[in-house]
Amino acid sequence: MAELKNDRFLRALLREPVDVTPIWLMRQAGRYLPEYRAVRQKAGDFMTLCSTPELACEVTLQPLQRFPLDAAILFSDILTIPDAMGLGLYFAEGEGPRFRNPVRQPEDVAKLAVPDPEGPLRYVMDAVRLIRRELDGRVPLIGFAGSPWTLATYMVEGSSSREFSCIKRMMFDQPELLHRLLAILARSVGEYLRAQVAAGVQALMIFDTWGGVLTPRDYREFSLRYMREVVAALPRESEGRRVPSILFTKNGGQWLEDLADSGSDALGIDWTTDLGDARRRVGDRVALQGNMDPCVLYAQPQRIRDEVATILESYGPGSGLVFNLGHGIHQHIEPEKVAVFVDSVHELSRPYHTETPR
Repeated sequence: MAELKNDRFLRALLREPVDVTPIWLMRQAGRYLPEYRAVRQKAGDFMTLCSTPELACEVTLQPLQRFPLDAAILFSDILTIPDAMGLGLYFAEGEGPRFRNPVRQPEDVAKLAVPDPEGPLRYVMDAVRLIRRELDGRVPLIGFAGSPWTLATYMVEGSSSREFSCIKRMMFDQPELLHRLLAILARSVGEYLRAQVAAGVQALMIFDTWGGVLTPRDYREFSLRYMREVVAALPRESEGRRVPSILFTKNGGQWLEDLADSGSDALGIDWTTDLGDARRRVGDRVALQGNMDPCVLYAQPQRIRDEVATILESYGPGSGLVFNLGHGIHQHIEPEKVAVFVDSVHELSRPYHTETPR
């Protein structure tokens, strides 16, 4: 593999000195870019785009051709694992993901098996291998998966949900059944992420999109418990470097102390938590990633710069911060606003870093 030319993202995740605060964007390869929309139209449908390594590689690299980002993230979907389990994933126009075979009965859970990452999920690993080759050491590549709880919500509900009535009914009436499902998913996510590292990703992120819909008690039992299992199963090193991991629970700011004890290297923070408060609460146990409200990017350039300055000031001096949005970028954001955002982070963060990177 080519030598890494820009490693400030990896260094920040390990709280090592950097010259400027690194930045990447959740959903940075996506619908706000006209070049992405062109490839998506060529692919015909979303799953074809995800499952064709050449196309996934092309859209992964697109934002790096526009912006001086400090990391690339594999273009894929969090629902690849349940799809590989035979649940019949499809995307309804304007309605998001759906499963033809939701998991709601004990016999449904009994049918599930941990998918082979180099079997039905090989297209993901092939995409990783191709992206690493095409990146040629320019920036690190992030791999990812959904958390066991988040995957379970889609699998049991059969689609996106506002009330989470099906999975919460299972959680309250049949907790042991849900624990069996989550245990299978924790093993599946662990194997999937280990395979991504073997294929070439250099950092890992676990998206716990729906952990924030739980009570504190249920969050610890049904979400955090299984993310801990996943983190414990992850490889710590590859290619002679540490492979850092990031946990992100949307609306999970109230559990930062618990998340900081998970074994992960960094925590993603959404915009509902002040970054300075988060830093004080976790101390030097983990790095932080976040946390600008994506809607700031609808504002004028000076307002974007002002918000970047406010967030940097809140975090304060020193390493341990990866700048990002508090959630994925919205599809109607103008790419020119993203350019202002990225440049502002690099420019305005330099005074906060006085140590010379090794």
